[in-house]
Amino acid sequence: MPNNSTNPKVDEFLNNAKKWKEEYKKLREIILDCDLTEEFKWMHPCYTFENKNIVLIHGFKDYCALLFHKGALLKDAHGILIQQTENVQAARQIRFTNIEKIIEKELILKDYIDEAIAVEKAGLKVNQDNTNLNIPEELQNKFDEMPALKTAFEALTPGRQRAYILYFSGAKQPKTRAARVEKYVQKILDGLGLKD
Repeated sequence: MPNNSTNPKVDEFLNNAKKWKEEYKKLREIILDCDLTEEFKWMHPCYTFENKNIVLIHGFKDYCALLFHKGALLKDAHGILIQQTENVQAARQIRFTNIEKIIEKELILKDYIDEAIAVEKAGLKVNQDNTNLNIPEELQNKFDEMPALKTAFEALTPGRQRAYILYFSGAKQPKTRAARVEKYVQKILDGLGLKD
């Protein structure tokens, strides 16, 4: 059951915020008005509907943002959603540099949140495209050595597979790639993602 009660961990997060404090508070107020459940995940305020992540508040050096977990599925009628990096497939951000911009867009933000809830209610999923990703040689060698690892890897969600492939491939040296693969073998076997 969604509620608009506050979470003590989010209260603590807001009290300790060195930057974007007023912006965070306004974003929180807007989101709680949309009947989402306030949680604290990944060290940030996260808002859920029936235990499904809808939107997260986070901040960076130059901006704070709302991150819609399935933002790629939103219509983006106002053209304000931003894909953080080219490797991010599902999530999209709306960025702010001051509280005035948040206040100015309050009704639009509520519309986007309502649409994100509707996407979740409909059970829509973002199609994760891993077809253009090449499995690094070091990972393939480990698959050949340990068939159970390949089975476990293929059982991971497409997003988790993608995160591992991008992380392993990101190392320039074969030795570093092999070390990264070795370090995460057990997590993959346990069905966990890179950040789990």
